[in-house]
Amino acid sequence: MIPKKQHIVFSNIVLEFFLLNISILSVFFLKNFPTDSIPKHPFVLSELLTFMLLFNIVWGLIVLINRDQDFYLSSGSSKKVKSFILSTFMFIGVISTIAIIFKIEYFNRTTFIFPILLFCFMNIISFALVADIIKRKRKAGFDSSVLLIGVGKNWKNLEQVIASLNEKGYGVVGFLDDVKTKSNIQNLNSLGKLADLSKVLKSQLIDEIFISGGTLSEKEIKDAVRLADYRGIRINVIPEMPAVAGNSLKPYNLDGLTMFQHRQTPLDEFSNFFLKRVFDIFFSLTVLITLSPILLIIGIIISMDRKGPVFYKPLRKGESGNVFKCYKFRTMSICDNPINGTQSTVKNDPRITKIGKYLRKLDLDELPQFFNVLKGEMSVVGPRPHRVNLDKDFRKIVNDYMVRHYIKPGITGWAQVNGWRGPTATNEQKKKRVWHDLWYIENWKFTLDIKIIFLTVFSKKTRTNAF
Repeated sequence: MIPKKQHIVFSNIVLEFFLLNISILSVFFLKNFPTDSIPKHPFVLSELLTFMLLFNIVWGLIVLINRDQDFYLSSGSSKKVKSFILSTFMFIGVISTIAIIFKIEYFNRTTFIFPILLFCFMNIISFALVADIIKRKRKAGFDSSVLLIGVGKNWKNLEQVIASLNEKGYGVVGFLDDVKTKSNIQNLNSLGKLADLSKVLKSQLIDEIFISGGTLSEKEIKDAVRLADYRGIRINVIPEMPAVAGNSLKPYNLDGLTMFQHRQTPLDEFSNFFLKRVFDIFFSLTVLITLSPILLIIGIIISMDRKGPVFYKPLRKGESGNVFKCYKFRTMSICDNPINGTQSTVKNDPRITKIGKYLRKLDLDELPQFFNVLKGEMSVVGPRPHRVNLDKDFRKIVNDYMVRHYIKPGITGWAQVNGWRGPTATNEQKKKRVWHDLWYIENWKFTLDIKIIFLTVFSKKTRTNAF
């Protein structure tokens, strides 16, 4: 699932949890609203917090078990209605079972049934409103663009493929093919031949590519994959694809049609993406709240040490190649240009201030990036974000460098805890850093993130080239 779609899914989930908690608070407020200046039931904060925590955990588990990304991306209503009814019955059943087993006294019918019923009603209304918004947006234009390659005479079920893509918000911008094809096939635009792929990817904003292997040679397929990797664009293929088969090629279902996605990553899975994002939010909030006194003290010391801003906000390349402001504590008397900066930090760099030397050595200058995590621009763990100008330099050395942009950049990463941080002056340094980043993307596990966080704090190797 490409980042655009991940953000749509996560926004819908956040809306659901917002409505759930509004429902709980509304029922508790009405139930404890005083009549004749005397409340019927004393308001107990601990009860409310326990109630909200339990409901949120149970609903989160139901979302992970009973939902998938298509539930939130598809414009069809029948699948959503079935899933919603099943989820509601599961919700009531699990909450009731917990209340009975643990004999929670303040759980009665009013307490737990009314919030669920109110939540269901509000959720149905929100589903209808969101569906209407999606339909209006898709009439104006799709939110993601797809390119077809190798349509030819052997592209089977083309109509079904396009219909399935359209339902999920993908618009087909056109196709490339060396085989003569009717110009009005499915009302698609012919963008040229296979040799024009590089030119098309430069001129068109393409999110994903779908290839039919039946009409393409092995060389043509590999060339297409190479160009797509160079641009960081996802590739999906029809099963007849022995040329690129391997561990990176995994099947998935597109409304009954078997497809393969080149370089499918664990974070494409709905449950993995959801788990990582929730962890990012809670971990970042915990760090920022716990260390807020330290952050304040560092800001005061920087202000007293040298004139200038407390924060340095250079532009960095992030997920899908999007540019964002990366927050850091200022550690230099003269900082590189945030937009077009090209000067890397070197050992014993004279620009580093006295306080900056210690901040950089202990990685305390990176703490403000937890705000980037909360904004959804970064993750706690992932490939470190590079300066904008470094992309071209890295792509000359490592063809699949742009694959790093499949996921959010991180405050720390697998390359950093293995000693590949700091300067990238040599080709070996560039290749090793990218290799570790790609390995992390293809082998992600939640436990791996925990391991990397632990090594970031306690491993000496992480401090290699820290200056």
